[in-house]
Amino acid sequence: MALNLVERIEKLSTAIQPVTVEDSMAEAGRKILLSEFVKMLQHETGSRTGEDVEDVHDMRVATRKMRSLFRLLGSYYKKAAIQDYKVELRHLASTLGGVRDLDVLIDNIRAYQATLKPLQQADLQQAVDELDKQRESVRHELVEALDSRLYRRLVKDFSKFLTTVDEGAKALPKDEVLPVQVRHILPIMIYQRVAAVRAYDRVLAEADAVTLHALRIELKQLRYALSLFSEVLGPQGGEYVEAVKGLQDCLGHMNDGVVARTYLSDFLKDSHLAALTSYMASLEENETALKGQLIELWTQFNTRRAQQKLAYAVLALH
Repeated sequence: MALNLVERIEKLSTAIQPVTVEDSMAEAGRKILLSEFVKMLQHETGSRTGEDVEDVHDMRVATRKMRSLFRLLGSYYKKAAIQDYKVELRHLASTLGGVRDLDVLIDNIRAYQATLKPLQQADLQQAVDELDKQRESVRHELVEALDSRLYRRLVKDFSKFLTTVDEGAKALPKDEVLPVQVRHILPIMIYQRVAAVRAYDRVLAEADAVTLHALRIELKQLRYALSLFSEVLGPQGGEYVEAVKGLQDCLGHMNDGVVARTYLSDFLKDSHLAALTSYMASLEENETALKGQLIELWTQFNTRRAQQKLAYAVLALH
């Protein structure tokens, strides 16, 4: 008999276990994936109804973290064992992202709208109404995706995969001595991602939107590598994650502006609304301020003190 959503969440929650430094990377990954999968399911109902926009956000974050972990630890699993899950999670994350982008854009416009005079508010409402129609369309696509046979199969099969020890994991070599435990591998993985982020130091001052978006992705990968393994890292790791999050949030706000201009540019061509033109100008002003903030946050992130916090956090693995 198939489990309903509440029953499945309860059953999976009882199977969640803490990560240890002695875990193999594949086993640690399975534990982390299970925890994030439960979080994803916990926000499914709210994502369907749209009553709280944070449900879509939280469900999307959980799917992103699972995808990030597959990128981080995918080599420790048999390709055929995880390929379908990776594809389905990518599709789900994309569908959730379409709704989330419009949630953020509409909220930002409404916040700006509240600062205007009544007549200007009415002008801007036309844009809000059009965006709301677009959001209802992509929300319908999301509900269809959650109702699909593919999604039901993902939930069923992934549940089994995540609650079966060593399921899909590559066999460990018996005739070789290789590093396979979290305490041996994770420090290298973390510092590879730190290096990928800090490489942007030489281009940040003149970085365009494409480069900044790439940096945002690298920061996200670093943050997830740290937060997903927070159980086995020292407490200083949380402070370091906050520094990474500060950079990521700043870049995220800049990206929100890019997304807003993309959505609104076509609408602006067919409209002569002064309030909309004014909002577009405010986005450019905000971007200039955010660039200055980004440089300050970047400088703090690269200090010896900040990097020392990471070193102490990683030392807890020994």
